Amino acid sequence: MSETTKRAKRGRRTVARHGVLKSPHPFAMLMKFVGIVVAVVLVSGAGVAAYATFDTVSSFADGAVDLEGQDSVPPDIGAIEGGVNLFITGTDACEEAYAGYFGDRCTGPDSEGELNDVNMLVHISDAPRRVTVISFPRDLMIPVPSCTREDGSETDEMSKQPINSVFMHAGLPCVVKTVAALSGQSIPFAAKVTWGGVIEVTNAVGGVDVCLASGIRDYYTGIDWPAGTRTIAGIEALQFLRTRHGVGDGSDLGRISNQQQYMSRLARKLVSEEVLADVPTLMKLATTAVNNVTPSRSLTNPMTLAQIALAVKNVPFEEIVFIQYPVLTDPDDPNKVVPNEQSADELWAALAANQPLQLTGDTGLNDAVVDVTPEAPPTTDTPDPNATTPPGQEAIALPSDITGSTAAQETCSNGNLRGSEG
Repeated sequence: MSETTKRAKRGRRTVARHGVLKSPHPFAMLMKFVGIVVAVVLVSGAGVAAYATFDTVSSFADGAVDLEGQDSVPPDIGAIEGGVNLFITGTDACEEAYAGYFGDRCTGPDSEGELNDVNMLVHISDAPRRVTVISFPRDLMIPVPSCTREDGSETDEMSKQPINSVFMHAGLPCVVKTVAALSGQSIPFAAKVTWGGVIEVTNAVGGVDVCLASGIRDYYTGIDWPAGTRTIAGIEALQFLRTRHGVGDGSDLGRISNQQQYMSRLARKLVSEEVLADVPTLMKLATTAVNNVTPSRSLTNPMTLAQIALAVKNVPFEEIVFIQYPVLTDPDDPNKVVPNEQSADELWAALAANQPLQLTGDTGLNDAVVDVTPEAPPTTDTPDPNATTPPGQEAIALPSDITGSTAAQETCSNGNLRGSEG
């Protein structure tokens, strides 16, 4: 699925349609964008700021969508009870304010379409709380159930379609219904963010520091960056999250691994004092998220957002796991993939057991990232020979074809300028 990489033209600032958009929303972005904002500001008792946040979040319901077959979740005081599933998709809409960034994608014959190129299921477990973010490749071929469109009409059931085409069939509710059928998971909450949303949201957080183990040059996204640490925001964040020709072997599967570096570094920034101790920044994040995210109606109650935020705010980085949904090459098309159902079944069973996940596979697929996590310093503590793991908390080893990393790990993009000066 790789293609020959062309030299980036200087000044070119377009982002190709077929790079994956990574909405900055693992458990962190939406939950700590709005949920943590609400929770922290309200818990701090900052009267005027608290009122302003509620006033902002109350407009979150504008344009909200109803999910099929999902009951409303009654809000309560305190962290939300039980496990929680939240689905987040990133779409490539050509919004007027940002279309100029995307060249032919927003002027060609398919400029009216809107694909859900990024699809993530965020699973927040019951106590003890853990967060698992599962990314589904955009070229994943799966069955699509019949869905109800916004105008009330019904779509036909389809036996095999790429997941990133589902949004065009019947919007966000249909994407959620499709992933729920694939995973067997109940998904009561969902949200959509567009290209423009990615730009605005990354600006609001002040950018994210990413690591490039080697330089990246990608004609399709306009990147020509040297190795090293780079603070990306706005259009650069979108370029980084959508590049695939510039990392690993140029495949979509490798791109997801690259995006997971961004998500883990973003999660660490959002829980840092730089953000959480700065009320104006929190307010800016809340306002930006409200203005750039389309939620399911179930997600528009400010108290529900605060409940979800309270559930995840103390989860240690070691228990925030980013993984790729396991796939096999599609026998009908070598450029597509199909579910690896055996490994997927083991993943869902592990989540149901709510035990620590042990990643036995590589940090990422297709040579897209390298693990640069510093080795832990040697300890002088004497192990307790009588210490035992509490029953039910033994780590579950996932199949080796399920790749990923935790937010505690540090990874760097393995750019295509390896061995050169870039």
